[in-house]
Amino acid sequence: MKSNRRKFFKHAATGAATLGVAASGLSLASCNKPHTVACEASTGDEPILQMGDGIAVVKTTNGDVQGFKLRGINTFLGIPYGANTSGKNRFMPPQKPEPWTDIKPVWWWGNSAPQQMEGRYSNPGATFVDHWNYDELSEDCLKLNIWSPEVNDKVKRPVLVWLHGGGFRNGNAIEQDGYHGENLSRKGDMVFCSLNHRLGPMGFTNLADVGGSKFISSGNVGMLDIVFALEWVKDNIENFGGDPDNVTIMGQSGGGAKVCTLMAMPAAQGLFHKAVPLSGSSVYAQKKSDSEKLGAYVFKEGGKSIENLQEMPWQEFLNLSELAAEKFREEVTPTEGRRSGFVPVENGIDIPLGEFFSEPEGLSSDIPMMISTTFHEWSPSKSNPSLESIDFNGVLIELKEKFGEKSAGILQAFRDDFPKATPIEIYAMILSSRTAVIKTANAKVNQNAPVYLAWFGWQPPHFNGRLKAFHCLDICFWFDNTDLMYTHTGGGSRPRSLSEKMSDSLIYFMKTGNPNGSGLPIWPRYSIENGETMVLNDVCQVKNNPDKKSRASLA
Repeated sequence: MKSNRRKFFKHAATGAATLGVAASGLSLASCNKPHTVACEASTGDEPILQMGDGIAVVKTTNGDVQGFKLRGINTFLGIPYGANTSGKNRFMPPQKPEPWTDIKPVWWWGNSAPQQMEGRYSNPGATFVDHWNYDELSEDCLKLNIWSPEVNDKVKRPVLVWLHGGGFRNGNAIEQDGYHGENLSRKGDMVFCSLNHRLGPMGFTNLADVGGSKFISSGNVGMLDIVFALEWVKDNIENFGGDPDNVTIMGQSGGGAKVCTLMAMPAAQGLFHKAVPLSGSSVYAQKKSDSEKLGAYVFKEGGKSIENLQEMPWQEFLNLSELAAEKFREEVTPTEGRRSGFVPVENGIDIPLGEFFSEPEGLSSDIPMMISTTFHEWSPSKSNPSLESIDFNGVLIELKEKFGEKSAGILQAFRDDFPKATPIEIYAMILSSRTAVIKTANAKVNQNAPVYLAWFGWQPPHFNGRLKAFHCLDICFWFDNTDLMYTHTGGGSRPRSLSEKMSDSLIYFMKTGNPNGSGLPIWPRYSIENGETMVLNDVCQVKNNPDKKSRASLA
């Protein structure tokens, strides 16, 4: 997928490299609207963009890069942290990129990892709400982005590394406008990083059983890419104004599961110091035997050899892998309670066997964790407006398809816990139970470092209020981007007020490992006994086990 804007920036980059980005007279005007990237200068007619000789030039271990300065924030887009993963590098751990001698302009997002794009924009409503940002797809995708208030100033600022959602199959570092790091970087005097890495079959096809020891890590190379990026951050981020000894990893949905998986990886230890999974967590990787069986199906579907799988065009390989996965699902029953498919695998090397956080003094024992989910992650009315008028009898009928005889008890338990909730809200909450995240919190709380638990219930007004507190909505609140991500929030003072508190708490957590100090109420550590939960809404409050009866009904 190529776009004219990508071609424009490629030509601009070439010209800048040739001309040395000749001094253009551009200067910076301040912006008095810190909550939106799409703001205008508050005084005069001076540009808000600075580009030119000596501006945003930083030395890295692979060569010097040059970004630009926008509204006072140094911005670097598409910095290579790893080599092209195609050909002989497919299924292999990441390699360093070829070093460069000229200053490399880094002004546009790196390529998205190969993934199936058919139908991605086919639903106008969903496309509008999530405002998808996709550009060219390529196996040369190991690129990262950085926003920083200052560079080369020897000041060590806290660093956040953002891991995008999309399960382990889809997504990119700027999939939604709410992923932008400019506003949080400015507000928190911190360094914001985001990255692309291998996904789906390109990142998680386990060929160890059919290919031998050379491919022992093939089922985890997508996660090893992230570890490689964190190593790059450790080696380089100080020049970008960051502190390599104060790094927070944060992700949402599949990105939240990536955060948990990194916490269980020996190779990642020491590369980060706090962890924030949103609306996605995990305490297990895929069973080794399941992953190897799927890899064997892919190998069989590919025919000739692993070398043949490495050399075929990536789209052909993705199509082939999907066919293999369909046959696998038809013929193999994966281990209950485990992710299956093209996802990380516990191979005893990259990811140890067993449950994450199971040892009190084990891996990531000293890493504080802040976990959050939304009330209505999978609200059915988001895509089906007619469900807004459903009554409780209708909810019961819907539930019986999934829960059978337990349905009435489940419905009553949720109504008891949330007596003011409407039928569609109750239905959405049942489909979006916190059972998995409580399991993660209960596992992690047995280690030394604290756990803080949040539950996001704020609902946007547009689409007649039917979106609810949906999956992905909270991201822009944490990053001070509620006006920028207006398709999620509607924009304005109401979401901005909550965002102010949430982004403050994230900044405090990044700096200290404790979210307290913002406009939120005192946020206590989570315990299994009390289930302390910060409920995030127009009015924020701490509640103990707010859905205890509800979760018990689903057991």
